Amino acid sequence: MQWETVIGLEIHAQLSTRSKIFSGSATTFGAEPNTQASLVDLGMPGTLPVLNEEAVRMAVKFGLAIDAELGRTNVFARKNYFYPDLPKGYQTSQMDHPVVGKGHLDITLEDGTVKRIGITRAHLEEDAGKSLHEDFHGMSGIDLNRAGTPLLEIVSEPDIRSAKEAVAYVKAIHALVRYLGICDGNMAEGSLRCDCNVSVRPKGQEAFGTRAEIKNVNSFRFIEKAINHEIQRQIELIEDGGKVVQETRLYDPNKDETRSMRGKEEANDYRYFPCPDLLPVVLEDSFIEQVRGELPELPGEKRARFESQYGLSAYDASVLSASREMAEYFEAVQAACGDAKLAANWVMGDLSSLLNESGIEIEQSPVSAQQLGGMILRIKDNTISGKIAKDVFKFLAAREGATADEVIEKKGLKQVTDTGAIEAMLKEMLDANAAQVEQYRASDEAKRGKMFGFFVGQAMKASKGKANPGQVNELLKKLLEG
Repeated sequence: MQWETVIGLEIHAQLSTRSKIFSGSATTFGAEPNTQASLVDLGMPGTLPVLNEEAVRMAVKFGLAIDAELGRTNVFARKNYFYPDLPKGYQTSQMDHPVVGKGHLDITLEDGTVKRIGITRAHLEEDAGKSLHEDFHGMSGIDLNRAGTPLLEIVSEPDIRSAKEAVAYVKAIHALVRYLGICDGNMAEGSLRCDCNVSVRPKGQEAFGTRAEIKNVNSFRFIEKAINHEIQRQIELIEDGGKVVQETRLYDPNKDETRSMRGKEEANDYRYFPCPDLLPVVLEDSFIEQVRGELPELPGEKRARFESQYGLSAYDASVLSASREMAEYFEAVQAACGDAKLAANWVMGDLSSLLNESGIEIEQSPVSAQQLGGMILRIKDNTISGKIAKDVFKFLAAREGATADEVIEKKGLKQVTDTGAIEAMLKEMLDANAAQVEQYRASDEAKRGKMFGFFVGQAMKASKGKANPGQVNELLKKLLEG
């Protein structure tokens, strides 16, 4: 039987406010346990929440970016459930009247096609605390620093049909919230995490299958692996005569498997009701227009501009606009050297390799955009070749010079462009390889093409890579023909 996968995602993005959504407590990551939890966060009797306006502003900014309906009057509700890291016994969230309604986000798939994913809603809520199990020998510790941190829960329509599409969508959301400056997107710290609702159905069937939810997956790689494992589990279960149970599951990356956590709750299990301590939030037109004026150039807009303004391919433009920091770095390099294609090649090639090997983000790059742009200028004016540039780049990364010019001068890396000097070096090299020269001259055109590469390699070796490759090729052809 042919199966079709149906996936819907719930992404929890921690908003980058300085204080929590209903209290003045700090939201800094990594503080000592329970040092950033006020009486409001602890749910002490008599305390009252006060809504953080900046959290509302950030949610509206996201809604505008995905062309969504905005809830002009949105209401906070109490979602009741017991868990040790939820001291109030309920989570303040939004149910029937969220701040962001229906919207959409376009994603680019691996084959270059664009697919539109519907977004059902994005609502504000408070995060829970965290249960710690490692250091307590059979007991659990509770850290309430995270309790009350503002979250934007972004719920997609069930429009996603594969694990790769799911990853593309999460990456697009990740890029968008960082562009907007509303979330730092640090998945390792839990700033952005994902619940994956997965079901399968026979191809051609309209009704959805029973779904299972995989909770709190916190990396792109794990999202793909968790979904693929769950798809296979469900198909094998059904084909063996079993039934998929609606439940919440956990992905274990060490075993590469999902396992059951608890039966899936429905909305009525949580006994939602409007929060009596918080008034409805009314969004005025003037507030919405003010937020609209704060919107930056969004990823899709920047990608399109990179293609039209700089003549980049769709792929290059997509890679370079994937993050706001990468795009800004590329444009700074381009401004310094005036060559968009060379700038794109170096940013996507050697620079990205350096960052990956070092495990750092582009903001921590040891080579600044001005340094890289200055180096590319020296490639363009033939001071250095592309090959020598790789050495210059390594020296810049090792902080052995403030500019490419300083490195070139200090390390003696200037390209040899003196025609007489190159010709003398080539004659000496050809004399040392007289047998190969005779063989070349006696060969047909096809064999000569292969042998020519040998002479080029010998020439560059003799010049220690400093001879201008274009001049070497041109002079070498003349000498060999002669």
